[in-house]
Amino acid sequence: MKLHLLTPPAAQTADSIAVVWDKQGQDKTYTIFLDGEKIGSCQCTDYTITGLQPDTEYVIEVQSEMAAESIKAKTRKLTKVLDVTEFGAVDDGKTLNTEAIQLAIDACPENGIVKIPAGTFLSGAIFLKSDMTLMLDEGAVLLGSPHTKDYPVKDYFFEGRSEKCYASLINGSNYDGSRMKNIAIVGKGKIDANGSKLMKEELAENLGSRGRAICIFETDNLYLYGITVKQSPAWCVHSIYCDGVTMNQIHVRTKTDEDGTRYEGIYNGDGIDPDSCQNVYIIHSVVASQDDCIAVKSGRDEEGRRIGVPSENIRITNCRFLSGFGVAMGSEMSGGVRNVLVQDCEFIDTFSLASVKNRRGRGSVIENVVYEDITFVNNNTEHLDTKWFKGGIYVDQYYGCDDVDEMTEKDVWEGTPTIRNIYFKNITADTIVSSAIYLVGLPEMPLKNICFENVQAAGKWGLKAYNIRGLKMENVSVTAREGETFRMHNVENEEL
Repeated sequence: MKLHLLTPPAAQTADSIAVVWDKQGQDKTYTIFLDGEKIGSCQCTDYTITGLQPDTEYVIEVQSEMAAESIKAKTRKLTKVLDVTEFGAVDDGKTLNTEAIQLAIDACPENGIVKIPAGTFLSGAIFLKSDMTLMLDEGAVLLGSPHTKDYPVKDYFFEGRSEKCYASLINGSNYDGSRMKNIAIVGKGKIDANGSKLMKEELAENLGSRGRAICIFETDNLYLYGITVKQSPAWCVHSIYCDGVTMNQIHVRTKTDEDGTRYEGIYNGDGIDPDSCQNVYIIHSVVASQDDCIAVKSGRDEEGRRIGVPSENIRITNCRFLSGFGVAMGSEMSGGVRNVLVQDCEFIDTFSLASVKNRRGRGSVIENVVYEDITFVNNNTEHLDTKWFKGGIYVDQYYGCDDVDEMTEKDVWEGTPTIRNIYFKNITADTIVSSAIYLVGLPEMPLKNICFENVQAAGKWGLKAYNIRGLKMENVSVTAREGETFRMHNVENEEL
């Protein structure tokens, strides 16, 4: 087996390089070499090498029992480091530093770094530019202003549609249709969007949809590394129309603070939303979410179909999810979602591990999605089975519908969505609040090729499977604590 070793898009800083490779089997050890010298080993499928020199090419090799491959990779150039305090920023958590931080960003040369040192720096919306790094030192907090006057309303994009939105705390966009490139946000510091307070003002003023903590638009090569991002007024980390996105060792919190304190009032608090993005790597990260932990999206209804930019070639590996609703495909997916791998992840007290969801009117297709080598245990009863959330593993063509009639066909048109080629492999799943597995397609457009291999799933209820062409199950066990284990209708090629 080949490792297919590579360094993900943008996953290089002036002093680090991240590499990823394909899994070679269970419980395998991988040894990493830098310029011929052994530097470490691991049992995961990514490794970040630190302490490197800027603008230097290295040879990186990964060896397993079955294969060995090497690549050349180069660190970024480093021209200058600009400390925001040199531009007048004050770390007292009270002084508004928007202007000082923006001055540092505007003055940053190509391949430069804008540094936020230890301390709490209050700020409104700031706007990054191409070929720069925003670095938050350990102990640094970029704290969002709680007031709407510090976030201009702009033409943006939210929940799958173009619309007026309040600017986010950290923004990346030229706002003229041209693309940005080579943006990095790195460090051990924290980005706290102050969403509980800010969203109240945004909703009361109502000049646009809520902003996010980080929103990066139309950018090639975006890297988030090491940072903590939390308390967004809406979705937390939102990338739109981006190509080459890597998120490495980040922590995202949209439900509670690190000490368990609940963020008051926040809803639609997704963790990470790649939206019409290509070549995305989310590795070794932790998400504690109020809503979907990660939601792969691509526009909504007619506008999404017209623009037609899919989310595709996405890898989510070695991540942990501590609250929320698992890793979702959709429901805004009208530009298409394809070629997604979710592998070697742990879900603890999330409502679900996998949700693949759309509804009539979305159109387009979700296809070629793999969930593999996953453990999931949910003992949390805060959220129960609803029209929005259906099971530990669910594929749902009636997402959010009040009236669900799985028997009556409707006409097929461009708004009829398709879900096909969804694979679940090597999964242990147990939830106390919903179906173990819920698979419901449209009678006029059944789910196609839904495959389970080596899956042990337990739930309050068992398996519901309606309207499927090609349900394949190999070495699968389903346990229901209440009611029937299997409820099936209009399913072909089932193997139970």
